Amino acid sequence: MLPLNNRASFRLPEYDPMIIKICGLKKTSDAIAAAEAGADMIGLNFYPPSPRCIDVETAREISSALPQAVCKVGLFVNEPVEKILGTASFCGLDTIQLHGDVSPEETAQFAGLKIIRAFSISTQDDLARLQEAEADYFLLDAEVKGMHGGTGRSFDWTLAAKARGYTSGKIILAGGLRPGNVAEAIRQGRPDGVDVASGVETAPGVKSTDLIEQFIEAARAARA
Repeated sequence: MLPLNNRASFRLPEYDPMIIKICGLKKTSDAIAAAEAGADMIGLNFYPPSPRCIDVETAREISSALPQAVCKVGLFVNEPVEKILGTASFCGLDTIQLHGDVSPEETAQFAGLKIIRAFSISTQDDLARLQEAEADYFLLDAEVKGMHGGTGRSFDWTLAAKARGYTSGKIILAGGLRPGNVAEAIRQGRPDGVDVASGVETAPGVKSTDLIEQFIEAARAARA
């Protein structure tokens, strides 16, 4: 299997100074507001148990309304490769975020798409799993049994800094981030990017434009 950086169809975009991902968008207006506020990635959730899950028609509408420069990310949990590829094509996704078990053979079938592998982290021992995975980005979230993100729980942010010893991929820090603590999370974790869902909501799946703007401003300022 070719390394991701050798795939002819793939080019990693350059983000400066910090990758900002706003995840769990359910409304086109919220996604546009996030993009206008400076988000680099918009996350669309396709995991049915999540309160942020949306149907493919809504996801396609949101994706088509976003600027080309904004990465459209689809979040999937243990879905068949064929379903992921079909959803990505229909919705115009350029990036997929994979939770759960993903084999190297499955990863090889996603050529042409950027890949975010999500990992639940509680101790440094958990970071060893990054060495076994192939991805462009590694999203580190708090470990909550039976959950796949969006819990509002945080973990030891310094583990994000230590993750660099386990992979050359870009590190995205998630889990319990919000406008009031993202600067400290960046200081401790030194990630390449940050991801937020519940931290910019007034209710599960209901985004606040004000909180999104505050989060992005705080993250940019902290990295600068």
